[in-house]
Amino acid sequence: MLSRTTTAGRVARSLAASSTRRFVHASASARQIPAALSNTEMPAPTSNTTLSDFGVRHVAYGVARMTDYVLEKGEGSWMHTSNGKLLDFTAGIGVTNLGHSHPRVTKAAQEQVATLVHGQCSIGFHRPYLELIERLLAVMPDPSLDTFFFWNSGSEAAEAAVKVARKATGKHNVIVMQGSYHGRTYGSSAMTKSKTVYFQEVGQGIPGIFATTFPYWHQMGLSQDTPEDVLVSQAVYQLELLLQQQTAPQDTAAIVIEPVLGEGGYVPAPPAFLRALRQVCDKHGILLVIDEVQSGFGRTGKYFAIEHSGVRPDIMMIAKGIANGFPLSGIVSRKEIMDKMPKGSLGGTYAGSAVSCAAGVACADVMREEDVLGNVNARSAQLLDTLHNLQTSPQTSHLFADVRGLGLMIGVEFASTKNAIPRSSSSSPAASKPIPANIGSRVQKKCLEKGLMLLTTSCYDTIRFIPPLTLSGEEMAIGCRVFEESVREVALEG
Repeated sequence: MLSRTTTAGRVARSLAASSTRRFVHASASARQIPAALSNTEMPAPTSNTTLSDFGVRHVAYGVARMTDYVLEKGEGSWMHTSNGKLLDFTAGIGVTNLGHSHPRVTKAAQEQVATLVHGQCSIGFHRPYLELIERLLAVMPDPSLDTFFFWNSGSEAAEAAVKVARKATGKHNVIVMQGSYHGRTYGSSAMTKSKTVYFQEVGQGIPGIFATTFPYWHQMGLSQDTPEDVLVSQAVYQLELLLQQQTAPQDTAAIVIEPVLGEGGYVPAPPAFLRALRQVCDKHGILLVIDEVQSGFGRTGKYFAIEHSGVRPDIMMIAKGIANGFPLSGIVSRKEIMDKMPKGSLGGTYAGSAVSCAAGVACADVMREEDVLGNVNARSAQLLDTLHNLQTSPQTSHLFADVRGLGLMIGVEFASTKNAIPRSSSSSPAASKPIPANIGSRVQKKCLEKGLMLLTTSCYDTIRFIPPLTLSGEEMAIGCRVFEESVREVALEG
């Protein structure tokens, strides 16, 4: 009988001698890549610099990145990268709402991995899926939202919502908002109207999509001081015109809206507009679909942004913050609508992952047991105080077009010569100052150099603030200081 040592030695020698199993030896700390992954002779990366170069060479060009840094470790409000430790005001684009690697979420996922990783939804129920539904029922914005389907991404949730709406109503057309973002998969990109890059030169995957006016002054070509009721009445008029000219109510299954435009510029929908949509939908038998993918799970200071208006959704889309970084999305509706779908029409290989659902249960427990929403509102006031001071300062006011948002979903739109802003009748003397070029991207770059990660958004020059909902007052103060310094430097440079 051979000893374990002898056996291990023979196995090691056998592998080393095999000409068909040649791999470059690499330690975990070096993050080296097997040479076999490259189509050409290329040394495996031996440092973060060469690892980044490897990524630039082999990751699809169509994936845009803010930086080519290697993200090594996330911890609370901080991201450790190949270029140092950074304060993260992106939260993975509104995903890690409870901060990176939240200990309770991490523990729940680790325990689930050791119990059941893949409980396929077409085989049977798994416990975390049902426990997550139990937790979410208690926080739905309307008690009619009682039936769930979990999937993986926000784009999939958007496509599922359209599928359910069409089946439930027997109608085909769908109305979305100008400036909306509902995903970039081939189907969901047809519903996205924030930028053409998501579907240019490839066509749009879902027919029957129509866009209507969202009450956002800049998109409507109006001045920033246009009264909200004027914006709403004009937007409602355009919707009614759309129903008369392009898609009849008898052919329209759903109206889909983000309660806060995301990629469109972090523009909150006025409650009066949301209420008007509810009335139009009730009048014509159209389903109102609310996209809470980015605005949900405490991001705006309420569990769901639609709560600010009191409007009842017929279908609600959820994702991002639901599981703090684990891939999970879903749609929620009332049972009479969801039960229109025949058996087998909903599903997916990884739909409602057991590990992601376990993480989602932990997130729901943290939200229930800790004052996350209270912190959101406190940090929001702290941030807005800094932004409004910059907006009114004689040295920097000419850079600003608008400061807007809810909770910790705040947009700063800068003035731009590319998309000229209609001047209000009460423009200040500072408005006559020359407008520097590319303010947002320059501010973003300076912030990054000073250790703060921020994202731009919209076809307009806009920076969005989406930090973790759990960040401290001290961390917010650091972020505000860096942003203010960066804005003032751009103002001086011109």
